[in-house]
Amino acid sequence: MAYKSDVEAVDGLAQSYADLKSEIGKVIIGQDEVVKNVIISLFSNGHSLLVGVPGLAKTLLVSTISEVLDLEFKRIQFTPDLMPSDITGSEILGESRKFEFNKGPLFSNIVLADEINRTPPKTQAALLEAMQERSVTVNGVRHLLPKPFFVLATQNPIEQEGTYPLPEAQLDRFMFNIPLDYPTYEEEIEVVKGTTKVVKYDLKHVLTGEQIMYFQNLIRKIPIADNVLEYAVGLATKTRPNTARATDKVNNYISWGAGPRASQYLVLGAKCHAAISGKYSPDIEDVQAIANYVLRHRIVRNYKAEAEGISEEDVIKSLF
Repeated sequence: MAYKSDVEAVDGLAQSYADLKSEIGKVIIGQDEVVKNVIISLFSNGHSLLVGVPGLAKTLLVSTISEVLDLEFKRIQFTPDLMPSDITGSEILGESRKFEFNKGPLFSNIVLADEINRTPPKTQAALLEAMQERSVTVNGVRHLLPKPFFVLATQNPIEQEGTYPLPEAQLDRFMFNIPLDYPTYEEEIEVVKGTTKVVKYDLKHVLTGEQIMYFQNLIRKIPIADNVLEYAVGLATKTRPNTARATDKVNNYISWGAGPRASQYLVLGAKCHAAISGKYSPDIEDVQAIANYVLRHRIVRNYKAEAEGISEEDVIKSLF
């Protein structure tokens, strides 16, 4: 990556994003917002939780992204009998009569944790340690994960029987919570046309792991005006009920608000959103563009909000 200046590098990031989007668009029809937010979280060095009913191409989206990014990809299907060692790896007796560490599927650049709420808390915790520390500990020995390391977890919002919902502290590890919706009628026609005939997609590699890490570092160097930073932190602090900055709507409908990690992700996400939009510094619109995805899983509605049909999105919009 031989850019003469950071300004030229931001232009390069915007161009790479456009190339990524067009390559992914060869396979994924529609879902523009989802693709955009997954790429933003990748460039911001954050993890994402995709929430949607089955059949909305969540797995296909993740495998396509890993292909155009020239990264190693592993898929873990989470089930109630999955053990922590099944994902982290374990020590086995080798031919030399010594214990050797056998790496699990977490040792990859992009990990798809399919239906993360289907597995018990012990296995969820092993994944979340890897997300936070970028390493796993087996028998007291720490093993570093490859860089870049990026977890995309999926969750099915229906069928809650036999599931283990992620606690708020663990949800907080995800930068974004991205909802997937059904395609439009026109998009679905395109999807069915493309998937019911023989078709071979010729996907080009757009970025390598080193280039992604370069852009992750670049995002942190993007300057942000004090008023935009204060706006981002203000959004997060307003979600905390019974504090000085909380709004009436928050006090009425929210039992728990977003922590400081939300403020950090609002700023990082806004910087990346600005860069891929061809801007050299984020403004308030960039913060608002990603606020819903950063805050929606970090605020907890009370029974009154549920009774009156007030969603997390309604509360977040009222903060703007």
